Amino acid sequence: MQLPVLWLCLSFGSAASPRPSCLSAQFRRPGDFILGGLFPFGKDTVNLTARSEPTLLLCERLFTDGLIWALGMKFAIEQINNSSSLLPGITLGYDMYDTCFEPLVALQPSLLFLSRRGTTGIGVLCNYTEYQPRVTAVIGPHQSDLCLLTAKLFSSFLIPQVSYGASSETLSNTELYPSFYRTVPSDKNLVEAVVLLLNQFGWNWVATVGSDDEYGRGAQALFLSVAATNNICIAFEGLIPTELAEPSAKKQLEDTVRAINSTKVSVVVLFAYSLPAQALLEHSISMGLGKKVWVGTEAWMLSDIAASTPNIQSIGTVLGFVIRTATVPGFQEFVAELFSSVTQEEFCRRSRELNRLMNAEVLDTRCQQCDRVTLGDIWPMLSVTTVQPVHVAVYSVAHALHRALGCTTKSCPKTAIRSWQLLHFMNTLPFEVNGQSFRFDQSHGTNTGYKLILWVWRDGTLTNLPVGDYDQSLYIRRSQIQFHTADKKEPTSECFRRCQPGQFRRIKGFNLCCYDCTDCSENTYWSSTDSTSCSPCPQHQWAPARSTRCHDRSERFLFWDEPLAVALVTLMALTAALSCVTALLFLRHLQTPLVQVSGGGRSLFALLMLLLQSLSCCLYVGRPSDALCTLQQLSYALCLNGCFSSFVPTVLEIAVLTGFRRRAPRLLRWAGHGRAWLLLAASLLTQALLCFCHLRLGPDLLVADYKSLPSEVLLVCGTQSWAAFALLHGYNSCLAFVCFLCTFMVQTPARRYNVARGITFATLICFVVWIFFLVIFATLRTVLRAVTQICTVLATTLGILASYFVPKCYIMVFRPDLNTGDYCQNPAAEEEPEEVNR
Repeated sequence: MQLPVLWLCLSFGSAASPRPSCLSAQFRRPGDFILGGLFPFGKDTVNLTARSEPTLLLCERLFTDGLIWALGMKFAIEQINNSSSLLPGITLGYDMYDTCFEPLVALQPSLLFLSRRGTTGIGVLCNYTEYQPRVTAVIGPHQSDLCLLTAKLFSSFLIPQVSYGASSETLSNTELYPSFYRTVPSDKNLVEAVVLLLNQFGWNWVATVGSDDEYGRGAQALFLSVAATNNICIAFEGLIPTELAEPSAKKQLEDTVRAINSTKVSVVVLFAYSLPAQALLEHSISMGLGKKVWVGTEAWMLSDIAASTPNIQSIGTVLGFVIRTATVPGFQEFVAELFSSVTQEEFCRRSRELNRLMNAEVLDTRCQQCDRVTLGDIWPMLSVTTVQPVHVAVYSVAHALHRALGCTTKSCPKTAIRSWQLLHFMNTLPFEVNGQSFRFDQSHGTNTGYKLILWVWRDGTLTNLPVGDYDQSLYIRRSQIQFHTADKKEPTSECFRRCQPGQFRRIKGFNLCCYDCTDCSENTYWSSTDSTSCSPCPQHQWAPARSTRCHDRSERFLFWDEPLAVALVTLMALTAALSCVTALLFLRHLQTPLVQVSGGGRSLFALLMLLLQSLSCCLYVGRPSDALCTLQQLSYALCLNGCFSSFVPTVLEIAVLTGFRRRAPRLLRWAGHGRAWLLLAASLLTQALLCFCHLRLGPDLLVADYKSLPSEVLLVCGTQSWAAFALLHGYNSCLAFVCFLCTFMVQTPARRYNVARGITFATLICFVVWIFFLVIFATLRTVLRAVTQICTVLATTLGILASYFVPKCYIMVFRPDLNTGDYCQNPAAEEEPEEVNR
């Protein structure tokens, strides 16, 4: 393939420059092995769309840094050629071309480097093992987007390419770019350093801007990813144009400045090269953005372009990272000597003769502006521009070539070496430059660390003040940093404050990165730093508000020693005592008419049941269990049934005499005398069967309630089956209802004791108590549930005692004159004489 003749003309019009030199002729030299060089000598290309033919590209201004980097490569190669231990007897040549920061410009010399040695054509082969390109290796270019283009070309031929400035993380992919190397850290390391800087100063609300090129887009994407995992919120992210001559560039820059201003951030992170960075800073100043902390990178902080922006001091504080490099001994002296030589006619004549040996007609490398540059023009930048990466890049190729040739410290064999043979030695072996050891890592990069520098103006002169270092960890000398604020302290840039332990972040507004700190509620706890929610405690644990851990719940039930339990037990004892006293009175007056009309021995049985019922209150105090829960309901049902069953014969007698007077004699035989006890026993047996059914269907069991109380587990007896509950207590309700219906309308003759009235009031009181009990019992979920049950038992017992038994005790004690056969005549006994008379 024959290359078309493409001429690169660098025309700079500085008519007032000093006497021209031959500096432009110093970037090409023949040798045994040629190293290609790609450097940005110029910048600001003309509008490419205006070109009518592919023969001309113009770079309108000299880029001082690019010239210094090219001189650094020349210095390193001349050092190697003069060395007696590295490549002895071998001469390295070089062929340097301008990239002009433009991919198309960089592509031209790259294609030339791929051409077969001695020709201008690129061979199209199936196997390039024996292919010998024009150059052995390539140094450069500086920009990441140019390297992404050229690295694909050189990797297809496995020609080593060592960049001295490309930091894009994409280039770390050794499968796509197997022959690409770099002597600077990747953007991944830079981003990690920036995030650590933001964290150390507590800046979690920042804006980030990148140039619209591979470096800016790649670094910004990495920063966004790492920032998100380090609790740093991005108020604005944007790209600024690199083609500043485009009509839309100004509007895009203005929109970016307005967007930054609207976020109210105090920190702006800028990933851009010097020209886009300068354009953004100029618009920030002209539009009155105000003072910010600008976190920058070496791509623009070390450039004189950004630093020369008018009124640059008004932007605030400029803080950023530059690659940690050492000075190259002898370089400044070399440059000074070179500039003195290029003005000498004899030196220039020899340089032009060497250039003619390199087929200069292929691509013109003359830099006319370089011929008008003086030492004074570049001397201030010699101490700022980092030359060591270029120096190390050249030495990495030289050491690999030294090993590939099998050189000793005294001589090198004159054998043919292909470019791809250098890769093994570059991948595996370390090399030394000026006493410092270097080695390419697995991603073909070198991580030398960073310096944190601060822009400081002293008497109007910019100084890069080192204020920190980064090498896996960040160290900042805070006392040396004076910010633009009134107190010289770091400004705050937070959309949310760091939450205290026990607080979580609640999103506010429309920006997902803005938070309010909210206390964790009860039974939740703060589990991790800056978490967005509180974690619930396990069921068996609890936590107070704003807690950082959970505590085990304590058990809650009705304790014996708490005041309420003591009061209820005391009331229970009084009720039991009242039952005993009443029973003793009834036993003493068992044969009297009043006791006989009240049921006689059945009244004693009823009082015994009431005594047991009152004593059953002890089952509700203390720690419950499954057995106690079952006994609570059974004891209440059986004791109450025993009491009501003792009323049944009396109630039946009253019902027969009031409703069935003609059949009374025959029916009363089933309710009187010994058969009354059979009725009582049958009723108790029925209740016992219902208790058995209750046990089978679903008895009350112990339930641990974790929801009713905030910090305790409530131990209560839970009703497993409301159907079984209704079945158990329904029979007693029916008995009470029958007793009430049979007695509440009964009228007795004057001056006769009304037995029915006591039963009516006893059952009525039970109904009222049960209604309140059911409403409260079904809804209550505290320790008062047991209290409610005790109160129900005691209220039922006291209601029956007060309405049925106590009035009779009053007559027996205080009105014995009424305890006579005439006043307390049994209705059944009264009915018998009447029947005889008829």
